[in-house]
Amino acid sequence: QVQLVESGGGLVQPGGSLRLSCVASGSSVSIYDISWYHEAPGKQRELVATITIGSRTDYADSAKGRFTISRNNAENTVYLQMNNLKPEETAVYCCDAVARGESYWGQGTQVAVSS
Repeated sequence: QVQLVESGGGLVQPGGSLRLSCVASGSSVSIYDISWYHEAPGKQRELVATITIGSRTDYADSAKGRFTISRNNAENTVYLQMNNLKPEETAVYCCDAVARGESYWGQGTQVAVSS
């Protein structure tokens, strides 16, 4: 069973950048499809980006061209590089690992985009 810990959140001005990390332990990230979600106060959790076992990447329309998901198997970590952040992207960002019908979540990291 994999355990996930997210980090890298914080306060950033509109237009700024952050790189989030999802560090795995107990199992290799290479055997999971890994997704990043965000959940804003009062809103439903939304999918931001996915990287599959085969390294295919998919993005929400709002993230295309600004966000990049990547995986470093040696570090057992999945990253989410977020550029040109917008205030409406203030949320808790969580990563999710899926394999064999099982889903494992981290606790999340808070991102605040504000001037």
